[in-house]
Amino acid sequence: MSSLHPPPLTSFHSHTVELLMQEAGCRLEHPTAARFRSHVMEGEWEKAEADVNELKSLVKVTRGTLRMRFLVLEQKYLELLEDGLVLEALHVLRHELTPLKFSTERIHTLSGFMMCSNAESLREKASWEGRGSTSRSRLLEKLQTFLPPSVMLPPHRLQSLLRQAVELQRARCIYHNTRHEPNLDTVSLFSDHACSKKQFPCHTHQVLTDHCNEVWFCKFSNNGTKLATGSKDSNVIIWEVDMEMYRLKVLRSLDGHAYGVSYLAWSPDDQYLIACGPDDCSELWLWNVQSGELKVKMSQSHEDSLTCAAWNPDSKRFVTGGQRGQFYQCDLDGNIQDSWEGVRVQCLWCLGDGKTVLASDTHQRVRGYNFEDLTDRNIIQEDHPIMAFTVSKHGRLALLNVATQGVHMWDLEDRVLVRKFRGATQGFYTIHSCFGGHSEDFIASGSEDHKVYIWHRSGELPIAVLPGHGHTVNCVSWNPELPSMLASASDDGTIRIWGPMPACEGDSESEACGCGLHHFFWRSSCAADAVPLLAES
Repeated sequence: MSSLHPPPLTSFHSHTVELLMQEAGCRLEHPTAARFRSHVMEGEWEKAEADVNELKSLVKVTRGTLRMRFLVLEQKYLELLEDGLVLEALHVLRHELTPLKFSTERIHTLSGFMMCSNAESLREKASWEGRGSTSRSRLLEKLQTFLPPSVMLPPHRLQSLLRQAVELQRARCIYHNTRHEPNLDTVSLFSDHACSKKQFPCHTHQVLTDHCNEVWFCKFSNNGTKLATGSKDSNVIIWEVDMEMYRLKVLRSLDGHAYGVSYLAWSPDDQYLIACGPDDCSELWLWNVQSGELKVKMSQSHEDSLTCAAWNPDSKRFVTGGQRGQFYQCDLDGNIQDSWEGVRVQCLWCLGDGKTVLASDTHQRVRGYNFEDLTDRNIIQEDHPIMAFTVSKHGRLALLNVATQGVHMWDLEDRVLVRKFRGATQGFYTIHSCFGGHSEDFIASGSEDHKVYIWHRSGELPIAVLPGHGHTVNCVSWNPELPSMLASASDDGTIRIWGPMPACEGDSESEACGCGLHHFFWRSSCAADAVPLLAES
């Protein structure tokens, strides 16, 4: 069977292009420019110089004609040297290049090449490919920059147009979720780009049941190799991620959180993990993830409410606070370095500048606080309580879970509401959404209707609705290093790991996102390895 991919564009011969131009009755470039291209590629340097003079009126760049002549003669000089014609090369240097008075420094460099003992030494010293189509093609690319595109066709123009078409199709593909950029060697020109839903993380690969009560929070580490989960059962479990098999296993359990664990924050270097409790919790736990040791248990007062935290980019400081008016900046030993009085904090985030902390409060707003100069400013104002929020990696977009309204995306720089995402059920429970996928093109959120919702950032309607949980889905987390892995935590006591459709499930469209009746998944337990089960969604 013949390949569906056309041969590489470089294999099309010039006479084919010429024939097409004759049949179409139009020219791709100015006749003199076409002759100039041919003369350069054939090494006919006197004719190429004459072409430059003919094109003089079309060159718009300052001293462009002079620079073009210098480049042509430089190639001529190097090719003569490579062929061992030293006297002829010296004549070009003295009587053709030097009189142009273009660059004395470059003339000195070119004269030094005459000391090269052989052609190989010349090519190495001049960083030049040698006589032939490669170096002449590079010369043409430099020469073309002095001429308008309407006069001389830019190099690789057709490839550029096709690449733009592929990139546009990819941008419009709602399921595109890969790190590998497509190129013309791997893309068929016979059909438009379209990713299958089967490669999208909407199939349950594993159900984790080690917690024995509601699971309130889940978060992948920044390097994607671990998942931390916090539960009403007062335990934090650190899971190790098998990036190839989409399987997780328990690495260690961190216990002793008397109030339950409703929020977790990884340090940027993934060395530490902060655990916070619900509204009545006055304590914060800071764990060393590698050793499993509790580095510090922070509690300033029994009247405090330390329910959320965020790390400074340097991994040496963090901020924490709660709805009773506490808002502290602390070091790794839990010592308070700065504080902001009277701010009732719901959620926190440190921006990449190392100075600004974003905090949502009980006044339905997100404000920016600068601990260095003790200034603050309003950034976002909503009409309903902000239950939680998160910020994209580049710091431009914020994702808010708003009571009774759902998920809203804001532009932090322009301070405008970009989009309201429809579908998820959001009452007054704290639900944590996230950005995710390749280039963070996707939004995921839990919901009070027991489902996980996924949207493309460009549209307000969900592109996938994932059933499976038996109660409210409190939190979702997208693996930052594995775009096709998503985790969700629920009041049903489980964490689900979502990934692409396993190969064993075949090609049936009924297995696509949100519409299949059955999914394979693997359930793990403390005592045994994961075993495959067939579950009804």
